[in-house]
Amino acid sequence: MSLGGCIILVAFGAILAFATDWHMESVNLDLVGWIFMIVGLIGVFVFRSVGKRRGLTPPANRTTVIEDERHRHI
Repeated sequence: MSLGGCIILVAFGAILAFATDWHMESVNLDLVGWIFMIVGLIGVFVFRSVGKRRGLTPPANRTTVIEDERHRHI
């Protein structure tokens, strides 16, 4: 599952848990919403940790210095 899919799960779960007032006899939609949010958050953390190991996400302290040689006439 991609990062976008995880975020969609969290958003859909929040909508089910907090923004709906539907009542079904066999399904508790609040609980289903919470489950979607938890699964989505776990997916975000797993995606982030796997991305760090594979080098997909850059480290936070990386800086790039580019010097322009055209303006260094002494």
